[in-house]
Amino acid sequence: MKLLYFAWVRQRTGIGEETVDLPEAVTTVNELMGWLSARDEGYESAFANPKLIRAAIDQQHVDLEAPIGGAREIAFFPPVTGG
Repeated sequence: MKLLYFAWVRQRTGIGEETVDLPEAVTTVNELMGWLSARDEGYESAFANPKLIRAAIDQQHVDLEAPIGGAREIAFFPPVTGG
């Protein structure tokens, strides 16, 4: 599965994208963020406050409890405001 990180999420993880093989127990976006947080302190910092994270599965915005089965790409980014 391809993971993409944008804005300050990218800065904290130190990378813009990566490909991962997830454990079977990781089935939702929220669980994915928890699994990523355990990898190192950069990920832990990026996902410390899930309320500040938005996610998209295959370029469709989703809730953090959305199932990730069959996803090819998941993107993480902070809330975006326009003006």
